[in-house]
Amino acid sequence: MKNNEPYYAVIFTSTKTIEDNGYNQMAIQMEELAQKQPGFLGIESARESVGITVSYWQSLEAIATWKNQADHKLAQQKGNKEWYTWYKVRICKVEREYEFFN
Repeated sequence: MKNNEPYYAVIFTSTKTIEDNGYNQMAIQMEELAQKQPGFLGIESARESVGITVSYWQSLEAIATWKNQADHKLAQQKGNKEWYTWYKVRICKVEREYEFFN
């Protein structure tokens, strides 16, 4: 993801319940769906005892549209009922980026 303009990051940090209950399949479906949304720029994710998923968006409007997308709303409701014991969402403006490859 190369971007010279500021953009937004949605940082979703969570702890999960022990049971999968379809979580992994839904995570795959939500990532595929997010990639089709206007304003989507990319995603990075890691999970150990705490999961961290960061999705990148062109605008706050694109984030709001994704938050309210019907299938994503259903996944959010299922997450609250079955998958998460805790989560936090942070929305940040990314002013610049740089990276290193070896």
